[in-house]
Amino acid sequence: MNLPDDPKGSGASQTGVAHAGQPGLLAKLRTKLGGTELPPGPPQPPDGDEDGDDDGLARMSFFDHLQELRTRIIRSVAGLAVAFVVALFFSNQLWGIICQPAVDALTILKVNPPDLTMIEPMEGFNIVWFKLPILCAIFMASPWVLYQVWAFIAPGLYARERRWAAPFVLFSAGLFVLGGCFAYFVVFRFGLTFLLGIGIDYHVRPMVSIGHYFDLFVNVMLGVGLVFELPVLIFFLTLLRVLSPAFLLRHSRYAILVIFIIAAIVTPTPDVFNLTLFAAPMCLLFYVGIFASFLLVWSREGRKFPWRTVILVLLAVLLVVAAGLYMSITRYGFHVVPHWPFLVR
Repeated sequence: MNLPDDPKGSGASQTGVAHAGQPGLLAKLRTKLGGTELPPGPPQPPDGDEDGDDDGLARMSFFDHLQELRTRIIRSVAGLAVAFVVALFFSNQLWGIICQPAVDALTILKVNPPDLTMIEPMEGFNIVWFKLPILCAIFMASPWVLYQVWAFIAPGLYARERRWAAPFVLFSAGLFVLGGCFAYFVVFRFGLTFLLGIGIDYHVRPMVSIGHYFDLFVNVMLGVGLVFELPVLIFFLTLLRVLSPAFLLRHSRYAILVIFIIAAIVTPTPDVFNLTLFAAPMCLLFYVGIFASFLLVWSREGRKFPWRTVILVLLAVLLVVAAGLYMSITRYGFHVVPHWPFLVR
């Protein structure tokens, strides 16, 4: 039995024409247009991802960014929690280290006994078993937290700029811990001795509560630790092309003025000696940040830095310092102490 012809064609025949008959249709169209070539169609998108620098967070939506930020915050808090538990087991030993500057200051001022005072019943528990482990956890977990910060912002950078991940984490955490050590061994000890010594020759006996002492300790430690991140801040501003090394050098006098103003605010004592003692490392860190920004600019331009010459000069300086330290100890009777000026006779 013969089936009637379908003028419109079945679905299968249409599919065949669509797929197999395309060359014939194009030939008929060219014939009708007088043999002219059809304009080329729109370019087809490539199958693979050729731009490796725009992957990651650069293609995320706003809510994907929020989800990534939430993940990084949770991981940072988890790292802080682990460090808090570890510090909790050594709370008594850590408190002995933290209260040592107060004991030394009271001993120098001839206050007997050189002890701190607990005014409220819960004051000692809140500080020794809660606030102190939190402070130690911040310093212990700082590399992990800084890594989470970098992991959040790194996918938005170019591939050649992501190589700075490891140096960023190491230098940022190292400078933060170095700032805390500088505050503990130098700034806080001198400042505390000065503050407790005010009026002691006029029948004023210092009595320090552990609550006020710990609050001052936290402010100085965290403040100096954050100030020591100045080279990292300068490097990031250069990385984002907000600043340049030439601009920083041209306006360095204004930067030094701002540094001394910040030192006057952060330093717990108003005397010029402690102000200079605090501002001098900040000025040094400012120029270290300029040096790091120069390295970044030279890397972008494909220029090489003479590392061998610089390392040789630094080794020569260290040898001279080591020789002077050795002669001071062996010939002139100096000895090393765990606080400023670290070398006394």
